[in-house]
Amino acid sequence: MNRESDTEEARSASALRCEAPVAGWRALFPPAQWLAAYRPQWLANDAVAGVTLAAYGIPVSLAYASLAGLPAQYGIYCYLVGGFFYALFGSSRQLAIGPTSAISMLVGVTLAGMAQGDPERWADIASLTAVVMAAMCLLAWLLRLSSLVNFISETILLGFKAGAALTIGMTQLPKLFGVPGGGEHFFERIVILAGQIPDTNLAVLAFGLAALAVLLLGERFLPGRPVALFVVVVAIIVLSVTPLAELGFKVVGALPQGLPDFRLPSLRLRDVDGVIPLAFACVLLAYVEGVSAARSLAQARGYEIDARQELLGLGAANLGAAFFQAYPVAGGLSQSSVNDKAGAKTPLALVFASLTIGVCLMYLTGMLYNLPNVVLAAIVLVAVKGLINIRELRHVWRVSRFEFGVSMVAFAGVLLLGILKGVMVAVLVSMLLLIRRAAHPHVAILGRIPGSRTFSDRERNPDNESVTGALLFRVEASLLYFNVEHVRDSVWQAIRSTSGPLQLAVCDLSASPMVDLAGARMLGKLHDELAAAGIRLRLVAAHAAVRDILRAEGLEESIGYFGRRITVADVVDEFLDGGAAGVGVVASGAAATT
Repeated sequence: MNRESDTEEARSASALRCEAPVAGWRALFPPAQWLAAYRPQWLANDAVAGVTLAAYGIPVSLAYASLAGLPAQYGIYCYLVGGFFYALFGSSRQLAIGPTSAISMLVGVTLAGMAQGDPERWADIASLTAVVMAAMCLLAWLLRLSSLVNFISETILLGFKAGAALTIGMTQLPKLFGVPGGGEHFFERIVILAGQIPDTNLAVLAFGLAALAVLLLGERFLPGRPVALFVVVVAIIVLSVTPLAELGFKVVGALPQGLPDFRLPSLRLRDVDGVIPLAFACVLLAYVEGVSAARSLAQARGYEIDARQELLGLGAANLGAAFFQAYPVAGGLSQSSVNDKAGAKTPLALVFASLTIGVCLMYLTGMLYNLPNVVLAAIVLVAVKGLINIRELRHVWRVSRFEFGVSMVAFAGVLLLGILKGVMVAVLVSMLLLIRRAAHPHVAILGRIPGSRTFSDRERNPDNESVTGALLFRVEASLLYFNVEHVRDSVWQAIRSTSGPLQLAVCDLSASPMVDLAGARMLGKLHDELAAAGIRLRLVAAHAAVRDILRAEGLEESIGYFGRRITVADVVDEFLDGGAAGVGVVASGAAATT
């Protein structure tokens, strides 16, 4: 049975995989690609997955809308519209689009200071943010900025998610205890909650803990099943037929029946300060999380996503959300896993999910009146639990203390500054990390691998043999204006630490794919400085484009021939054959004692 299932899965992946690059309008409209390979038997899979996703998404979206500070129906509108429009332009077969915990929290805490307490203005700013997100995605698509996903490292994201999870959790704990809570930042919320603990509503707390227990057990033993929907239904029934509602339970209340109206945001960018930074932070979070989830699902199913096309998919989803009274949406791993495990074969599952949610909005909203807020808080707490990856944090701690420290910077940034500023801190740290690495490339001091004509880094291979009277080094990065001084200083530091006189320095450029004008001039300056010290500089293994700029700068006339056929071994042989007294190949340990 398993073998047949695996075979069918392989056939499905093969049918969906594009055999040749797709061009023209079909490349911009993925349904034209996957519909051509669609099989009738997949329709049932997509329908079941769509209904399952809707059952999962409705209670979750109600909870996330409260994080965003919006009425509960706005979260449902996100699932209704976002998934449908993503299905038209997204490249992933299983990615599910809707509100996410981090973006909902980001929208909520940021809009609290922008909406001036006006619910209508709050909703308009949220829709306007989605419009700006869509515009940014389109601009990024036009400029081919899909590599944007690489600017926030997994390490940074690990710390950010953990901080966001704790921040979100602290907004929900007061609901669990049945107290009002308060505060604008993480630690302020802790202090206020601690002072309100004596006023805990024990009935609300017990009900919330029971909901938490069922959700956690369902996550453990029934993964991918709509356990949250079961909890919601039971909670509504209990509060409807028992006197518990009289014990201080706050409920969702009446939701508007019917589909959302098509409506443009009434505000413009000039009317609100701060929308552009908020939208930029949302784009970063949505794109990084969405592409990461889409790639993991695609790899498991044997196909590839188009990272650039995902910008169009995300932009279309947010444009639709903005025009139908929703707020910024993204692809999340949790809802996408539900969609995948339920059997989704194509994005048609998202269409079925939208249809199911639409039917619920038209006929079933009245049933949600007695849904207690503490259940929504329990749903959020269970959802954000997955954002804290303790196992991965331990792994990063073991592998690289530096990377762990970077992760903790992002973590602390979210807790101390809030989610929006925490995103900015994460981006800033990522940029500084990239600049630091690019500006301080490793300069390897080379030695001969015993018994060969190959040279490698002596620091990593202490048994390598050094060449008496010669310094061999390799710059393991492009030579560009912002790192040339570091390279030059590293070479001189190596020269000063070498015992005995030097007559030759060999620069291996095989690991330098690019050299700009500043890099070429640094090599020329280094040649002059070494010549003044009685040391000859030779260049070897330069790439074609590098040789071109070095020759244009006149280095071949001053330094000597550095054509593509010459190697470090050739220059060393030539040097040894020169017959200089005391010149030879010795072990690095011996060289250190001479």
